[in-house]
Amino acid sequence: MCIAVPAKVVETFEDGTARCRVGEGNAFVTASLALLDEPPQPGEYLIIHAGFALRKLDAADAEETVALLREMIAAVDAEQRSSAGPGRPAEPA
Repeated sequence: MCIAVPAKVVETFEDGTARCRVGEGNAFVTASLALLDEPPQPGEYLIIHAGFALRKLDAADAEETVALLREMIAAVDAEQRSSAGPGRPAEPA
């Protein structure tokens, strides 16, 4: 399964790509900007899938999307822990 995630543009390059931060940590991705009508500015958010920026996203929508993704991850983790039962390891995701 693939999922498009929001990422914050850190810098853009003359070759039509951008370096973007995913989340608050030190995870970065380089995305092609070829599918966008106009290049993003540093600080803007993009939806990235399979190495391509699909569209710009405003900051509020990006934050809401990240929050929903975190909720989904927490729900899956909780389900895996509860289905493992005491003394049984959870199945790998």
